[in-house]
Amino acid sequence: MDLTRAALLAGGAAVAGVINAVAGGGTLISFPAAIAAGLAPLSANATNAVALTPASLASAWAYRRELARDYRVLGVLFLPSLLGGIAGSALLLVTPQRVFDAAVPGLVLVATLLLLWQNLRPARPSAKDGAGAGAAEDFALPSRPWLVFLLQFLVSVYGGYFGAGIGIMMLALLSSFAGNVDIHRLNAIKTVLASLINGVAAIAFLFAGAVDPVATPIMMAAAVVGSLVGASVARRIEPRKVRWFVVVLGLVLTAKLAWDRFGA
Repeated sequence: MDLTRAALLAGGAAVAGVINAVAGGGTLISFPAAIAAGLAPLSANATNAVALTPASLASAWAYRRELARDYRVLGVLFLPSLLGGIAGSALLLVTPQRVFDAAVPGLVLVATLLLLWQNLRPARPSAKDGAGAGAAEDFALPSRPWLVFLLQFLVSVYGGYFGAGIGIMMLALLSSFAGNVDIHRLNAIKTVLASLINGVAAIAFLFAGAVDPVATPIMMAAAVVGSLVGASVARRIEPRKVRWFVVVLGLVLTAKLAWDRFGA
């Protein structure tokens, strides 16, 4: 691999690591960077999933204290996340390259619109803020847990298939029955489940030989470095501003990918 392609892979993964640590949506950077470096879209998606998994697992471990009170919720959502991640990754592996190529602009657009929606919705108050002080800080699991199971399964299928935006989807689902639970606890659960989905998909992609053996270690090392940098950057940059940048970039990428695929 020449230096230009290696630089594209490393740069995209490093920036993705920073963005994931600060705001989320880093796949919208690393995935097109992998395509620009010459990987086929399906291989780029699988390689990206494997490369970003170690940083995701590290983030999940960092939230272990916040998870102490929420093992019950994790128990409800663990199985649909596992099954959905398996189903989504299997779906990707049996999808013909030409079908996935055609779907990529739509997938990038969905992830971009999720980030846009997160930016436009009002900030969720923390239970520690004035309005939530004194309120019960516990999850109110719905009377129909099968519905939560089904929704989490569908989110996880999407996550195993493409991945970008699953954190936003899960935060929306958790918020629907979170009551006044602190946002940091929601992020902790979201991060653990996203790590499970990505990890399952990564294992499937590795065993199927769908990942690029040269690009993967380059992206993996860069993503870990980026996530470490992002942890310190997060204290200085407002996450919403980073997400607006990614939204604009995602819309531009959607237009370019759609033109490349359908413009001719």
